[in-house]
Amino acid sequence: MRPPRFHSFHKTVYEVVSQVPCGRVTTYGAVAAILGSPRLAHAVGFALHALPPDTDVPWHRVINSRGRISFRGDDIRGMEQERRLLEEGIEFGPDGSVDLRRFGWMVGLGKER
Repeated sequence: MRPPRFHSFHKTVYEVVSQVPCGRVTTYGAVAAILGSPRLAHAVGFALHALPPDTDVPWHRVINSRGRISFRGDDIRGMEQERRLLEEGIEFGPDGSVDLRRFGWMVGLGKER
């Protein structure tokens, strides 16, 4: 069983990520900053990785601060993330990154659409 604090952090991550609208992306760091813990970007990633495959949480809308998908050795999940983002109209540049100024949500904590 997970300690309550750990479970609470995951739950709040999922609540924030569930607010990211279709056709937009945010970053692990932005989610952490929204939660008041900007240094916990990696923990946000771990929380999203812990989601079950049939989740309603739009985990695929969270990318790294360089606008890229973080595969972390899971190519299948990375390809799934890219497919889902493309289906939502997210465009990837020639270098494989997403323009956070165009598609970002709360990346600059309110500066993006």
